[in-house]
Amino acid sequence: MRKSGFISLIGRPNAGKSTLLNRLVGEKLSIVSPRPQTTRNRITGIRNLPEAQIVFVDTPGLHTARGKLDEFMRQTVAHAVEDVDLVCLLVDASDAKARPSDVVLAPLAAYRGPVFCLLAKADLVKPKQRMLPLIETWRQAHAFREILPISAVKGTNCDRLLALIIDILPEHPGYFPNDVTTDQPETFYVAEVVREKVFHFTREEVPYAVAVRVEDLTEHERPERLDIRATVFVEQDSQRGILIGKGGSMMKKIGTAAREDLEAFFGIKVFLGLTVAVRRNWRKDPRALLEFGLLKTS
Repeated sequence: MRKSGFISLIGRPNAGKSTLLNRLVGEKLSIVSPRPQTTRNRITGIRNLPEAQIVFVDTPGLHTARGKLDEFMRQTVAHAVEDVDLVCLLVDASDAKARPSDVVLAPLAAYRGPVFCLLAKADLVKPKQRMLPLIETWRQAHAFREILPISAVKGTNCDRLLALIIDILPEHPGYFPNDVTTDQPETFYVAEVVREKVFHFTREEVPYAVAVRVEDLTEHERPERLDIRATVFVEQDSQRGILIGKGGSMMKKIGTAAREDLEAFFGIKVFLGLTVAVRRNWRKDPRALLEFGLLKTS
């Protein structure tokens, strides 16, 4: 019988979880930014192999919760290690400050399944001898089943990781059809791509104050085209001005980059219309968090 199961990817902000998810699935599903706390929600990526279906779950970075949005992200991580077949804790091996802590190890306390420690960004660790004491530090921190240096960018040990994962998975029919790579709706992916471009092109507080809501997504056959309308919400008028830019230049840059990614993903021509609106203090508003899919209802 074919194997299948769920694997949660957890770790500190900017540890490389989203990059690894995209590498293992073989398709860009989770947005990537050099800044921490880019991922807010649970992202599912599905890798279908002849012998197994592996369902990866990317999660927000582990950090101390300071507000309602942070608390939602913390709860998302906690739920992501429930009823999964394997947890992979990612550690930024290139960060000298990345050491075991209560924040990082807390989600593992109640988990009784196997846990891998993945020393990510191993290609940045030079000389390679520096990896040995790091491995020993994490070996003493928790009873990890495996401790494996990897590089999602270079692909180092990613095939080895897949083989180790398949060994652990139980025999079970696939949970999803073989042609599916995520369980998220198309509108979720569109919103995440737009938000990723905001992270790439704007600075300071603006990216963190942004939420994206897809208002309409319509596919046309003649000519073949996907029409998308979305609203980009910020918390202050000044942020709206920055996001629009002089003469609309910033929003045009964001929209063009997002459209190119969406056309590559959907495989057809995309028309993307973006509007910027102010929703004051939405990160502190439970109604807004629920509306933007950032608050659990149960």
